[in-house]
Amino acid sequence: MDVWFQLLDRMLLAMGQLFTNPFYYIGIFFIVLHYRKQIQLERKLFHTRLHSLLSETWRVVLWGWLGGLGASILLLFVGVNLQLDVVFLLWIITVVLLIFRIRFLCLAYAVGILGIAQVIFFWFPNTEHLRESYTLLDTIASADIPSLLVIVGVLHLLEGVLVGFQGARMATPLFLEGKRGQMIGGQQLQGFWPVPLFLLVPMAGGSELSFPWQTLFASNLSAGWTMLAFPAMIGFTELTISKLPQRQARSSANLLYLYGLILLGAAVATHYWTPLVLLGAILSIALHEGLLLYNQWLETKQTPFYIHSERGLMVLSVVPNSPARELGIRVGEIIHKVNGYKIKTKTDLHAAMGLNSAFCRLEVLNDQGEVRFLKRGIFAGDHHQLGILLAPDQDVLYFLEQRPMHLFSYLRYKLTGLLPNKSTKSM
Repeated sequence: MDVWFQLLDRMLLAMGQLFTNPFYYIGIFFIVLHYRKQIQLERKLFHTRLHSLLSETWRVVLWGWLGGLGASILLLFVGVNLQLDVVFLLWIITVVLLIFRIRFLCLAYAVGILGIAQVIFFWFPNTEHLRESYTLLDTIASADIPSLLVIVGVLHLLEGVLVGFQGARMATPLFLEGKRGQMIGGQQLQGFWPVPLFLLVPMAGGSELSFPWQTLFASNLSAGWTMLAFPAMIGFTELTISKLPQRQARSSANLLYLYGLILLGAAVATHYWTPLVLLGAILSIALHEGLLLYNQWLETKQTPFYIHSERGLMVLSVVPNSPARELGIRVGEIIHKVNGYKIKTKTDLHAAMGLNSAFCRLEVLNDQGEVRFLKRGIFAGDHHQLGILLAPDQDVLYFLEQRPMHLFSYLRYKLTGLLPNKSTKSM
């Protein structure tokens, strides 16, 4: 039982270490910025908000803690080798990468860069002299890349779980410009979680109590061990114009599972054969980029889904706590008839709803083409479209420019990335 009390004691000390680590708060600060921008975008496009800054921030922080504790328990059986100065170096690399692209807020890129830098460093002559002269070079050389690859792999397995369960909840409806200038709808799935990891690491002078299990990597725990707090960030950003948010989330989760398993295999291989460190580091970056490029390539091959048709008006999103949410109207469904009249344009919708100011009957087609009949009273204060946000037509005022975002775009108070619809101005 003594080892369990020691583990609890070291974990409490690690928690104190986490709460004094500035990078943990940098991650939460970025999440607040992220949701603030998202709400700004929703208000600009739809004149309402679909998410709450406070509730969404607390939710991802809570799930980050739950996921971090689960990942930490799994990593107890791995026994990674990690130093505090390596943790700080990884965060410094991440912050620098953030300046260029927001999507680089992922440990996979920092670990890959650190692994490549380590391999390049060991190609130099007189490495021991350089390590003694420069603390940064000593930190790079001492980093245990196999352990870091294990952490990346486990975090992406955790990310797959979170995306699969929560990715659709984080979907943001967008107005986009199609290939021929036509306005189309899209769904941007994005989410970031601050994940605190509590890692069992070897340390001279630490607790020497033996464990009832054998760890995979850190076989020198008999010389002493302790707990190290590692604030990590996981997150994803994907855009789909052809799939429902739930389907896109499931597809993304499966790819993240595959990526995590490959990284775990690469970590074990590099642990037993050091020359594979360079390959593992490159895979950490290249496969992560490959997931994004693969999704983008798939989207270019698909026909836009969020557009209106002869069958009716496409539902792009539903306002929370609205009549449409109460009726169970879902993203991807089509408003076919209102009060018995077939709907083809927004003008038709407003005219049909005006036929009865106290009651509304809807015929809705789901994504399988099946008809659902819905009805509800209309009360003062209800959203003018019952809370239904429709796919764009050519009359929308703004659409989102599809371009990479860097850190300074997030730090600006002014909303960036929106372009005026020139066809609307010319009318």
